[in-house]
Amino acid sequence: MRFIIVTGLSGAGKSEATKSLEDMGYFCVDNLPPTLITKFAEACRQSDGKIDKVALVIDIRGGVFFNDLFQSLKDLEKEQFKYEILFLDATDEVLVKRFKEKRRSHPLSGGGRVITGIELEREKLREVKDKSDIIIDTSKYKIGDLREEMTKYFGDETLPEKQLSITILSFGFKYGIPVDSDLVFDVRFIPNPFYIPELKPFSGLDTPVRDYVLKQEETKSFLEKINDMLEFLIPNYQKEGKRQLIISIGCTGGRHRSVAIANQIYENLYDKNYNVYIEHRDIKEDVHKGDKKL
Repeated sequence: MRFIIVTGLSGAGKSEATKSLEDMGYFCVDNLPPTLITKFAEACRQSDGKIDKVALVIDIRGGVFFNDLFQSLKDLEKEQFKYEILFLDATDEVLVKRFKEKRRSHPLSGGGRVITGIELEREKLREVKDKSDIIIDTSKYKIGDLREEMTKYFGDETLPEKQLSITILSFGFKYGIPVDSDLVFDVRFIPNPFYIPELKPFSGLDTPVRDYVLKQEETKSFLEKINDMLEFLIPNYQKEGKRQLIISIGCTGGRHRSVAIANQIYENLYDKNYNVYIEHRDIKEDVHKGDKKL
């Protein structure tokens, strides 16, 4: 049985995530008191395989009952139930905007400012976030994007190498480090095409910039070392049952160096038949904010 506990910040997308799981055939229960988790799991186990995919949404709406979550998780482990925790996150700015757009108050704001409720909730969920197996930051996601992410992690798995989902994510340090990163690499030591007039208008997706970045001796050494490290790390992550690996590659603006290098790492892992995805978080941000001509 695949047993998933869905939690996270209010407004981060738990409802949409649950809908996606339902579409994938999961038996979903919303706002189950944590004290009932073990009994519910046992009932599912006694269903003779009729219920083999379960998702429970548990969050601060449970009030005082939410404090029982960790004891219930210990009880699951004692009974040898395997479970995963999915945590939905988003930035404070995005959460405030979502609450205002829907004209809703935050469940912990007490009728006051939404940001106050968000800060309280983030503190209450800090420990469960640290324990989570999969963290999805929905700050820049549309509904379709979140559904795609859910399918990536919880869709049908038929091959052993599909058990670990790897995302190579390029980003710009001036826009912040992705909060869901597992590994972060800074490639700002590589010569920057931004300062070469004929290369500045392009991105790391374009051949001129890609060739410039990849021909640098620093780049060649870096790729050789990171590929060796990932060849060691990934099988060990798989052995330990890790399901999600976010490898973030950052440069200043997230448009040139990080994009070219992220693509190269992605191609290397793809050629080795890993379940790998590529995402360029800030490639458009730098066009609008860094180069007014484009």
